[in-house]
Amino acid sequence: METISANILYPIQSKNSSSLYSATMDGSHSPIEGSPSMDHPSPISETPLISPTTRSKSMANRTRLFRLPNMSAVSIPPFEATAVESIPSTVNLCKTTFRSQKTKPIEWRLQQLRKLWWGMDENADALIEACKKDLGKSAFEAYISEVDWCKNDIIFVTKNLAKWMKDEPAPDIPLTNSLLKPKIRKDPLGTVLIIGAYNFPIQLTFGPLIGAISAGCTAVLKPSELASATAMVMKNIVDNYLDTSAYAVINGAVAETSALLNEKWDKIFYTGGTVVGTIIAKKAAETLTPVTLELGGRNPAFITKNADPRLAARRMLWGKIHNAGQVCISQNYIMVEKEILPAFIEQLQIAMKEFFPKGQKASPDFSRIINNRHFHRIKKMLDDTKGRIIIGGEMDESENFIELTVVLVDDASDSMIVDESFGPLMPILGVNDIEEAIKTANSVDSTPLALYAFGSKAETSKVLNEVASGGASLNDAFFHASIPTMPFGGVGTSGQGSYRGKSSFDTFTHRRSMTTTPGWMEKMLGVRYPPYSDAKLKQFRQMSRKKPNFDRDGRETKGISYWLSFLGALGSEGPSGALVRWAVVIVVALGVKRYVDTGLLPPLADLMFWKK
Repeated sequence: METISANILYPIQSKNSSSLYSATMDGSHSPIEGSPSMDHPSPISETPLISPTTRSKSMANRTRLFRLPNMSAVSIPPFEATAVESIPSTVNLCKTTFRSQKTKPIEWRLQQLRKLWWGMDENADALIEACKKDLGKSAFEAYISEVDWCKNDIIFVTKNLAKWMKDEPAPDIPLTNSLLKPKIRKDPLGTVLIIGAYNFPIQLTFGPLIGAISAGCTAVLKPSELASATAMVMKNIVDNYLDTSAYAVINGAVAETSALLNEKWDKIFYTGGTVVGTIIAKKAAETLTPVTLELGGRNPAFITKNADPRLAARRMLWGKIHNAGQVCISQNYIMVEKEILPAFIEQLQIAMKEFFPKGQKASPDFSRIINNRHFHRIKKMLDDTKGRIIIGGEMDESENFIELTVVLVDDASDSMIVDESFGPLMPILGVNDIEEAIKTANSVDSTPLALYAFGSKAETSKVLNEVASGGASLNDAFFHASIPTMPFGGVGTSGQGSYRGKSSFDTFTHRRSMTTTPGWMEKMLGVRYPPYSDAKLKQFRQMSRKKPNFDRDGRETKGISYWLSFLGALGSEGPSGALVRWAVVIVVALGVKRYVDTGLLPPLADLMFWKK
């Protein structure tokens, strides 16, 4: 969910070189990673990426569910763009495979998912090294948020796929219509395009792919060219482990992405920024192609005077140091009630020293900015701020290193707040009360991807009720997005649609309603056939008409049927609640009877006499 990745559709020639340049949101231009002018790091050894033909046959080596990467045995080839002229034939092959019905059986889907798991497992070292080369990402972060995340998702999906694929009985069906056996069938959408992002290049590309495979779709992947090393490793995995007639990776930048968007798809799944998301949505609209857009937002955090400043500081700090703040759901700014502001800042300083005792730059746990263009974008936000730096501020352009920097700002119009930083910047805005914070959040971004609130239950409930967002975590930083089985997605300008877990299956699935009308019902259906008459109309309305349970003023009316239902359910609103209450009544009645029968209680008649 990149803040800026508007590097498609606009090839521009540099005045000083023949390299391709890409347009950015602010109108500037920078070389596209993977173009001929870019320098690629040389392989660190001569050992190639692992493929099924070269993998070890030792089960001891094949079942390493967790291991430290062995970087000395990894070689990642330089980034190579896919030939543009080959893209139409690749897409057509995937479409032909889908129409052949090959991808629909559950056995085939499970086989592809399991092969993807082994492809990731046997190339884990290469994936970890690629994340390190692209983002300076530590092995710890790469495992928990990239490699193991996807592998665990595959296992979860394979265990539940049979259940998800089953036809569902249609809910809320009248008795007369139940004779038609109404149900919902799960059909794959077809051939889909998945465009990944650079900040979590594996999770945000293979994650949607897992959903597409489980749904029975064929797919073409377009990894982010900014994470060029990871893109090459993912291509190797897809080419060597999956059915290449159904799945393909297209690497490249402007020309390749434009060529992909010129094809007709059954769905486009895009993760990135709003600028490119808008371009893709417009292009998809030309052919009425459905889209899932996983975008970003200026996510607010709220810390009230009733919050624990230590917990809030540690958790908010972690939300920004993860992947050097290049996380679409990390907080973009924090609003802190002035009464607790000094304590919160003090706890930030304490936590920073604990997390990075030798400083962030010397720590192997702190990532780097993806490239020089984004380095300067983030630096400009710091240069333009009118706030005061209270923690951090160190930079090193040679490493694309920007220290996590905490800035105390005076108002919401500061450069640190008006744009999504998508980096290690943590602006803090002091507010008088929760009402001011809510008003500010709604004026900055009315539909952010996430929000975070620390305070009393009443305060956090107020924030949830009055500020919209794609997701929310209370008393923590993006924990809601750390649970891989919960739906994840935005709202409004932060995206549309969701995925992960069962939602990944659902997003690539068409829920087709269907009925089967038996021949013996023909006489009953005679009322619908012409010639029509008043008698037929009366008969049809008697069969279908419903009586309202409300009056002219919109108030609920409670007739005899309501009270009979209320008494039958013992006041419960649903059948499950009614069953529980009746069970309690029966248990109590049996218990009383048992005590009476054993003589521990006098008979009911005696009790009544004694009471009198």
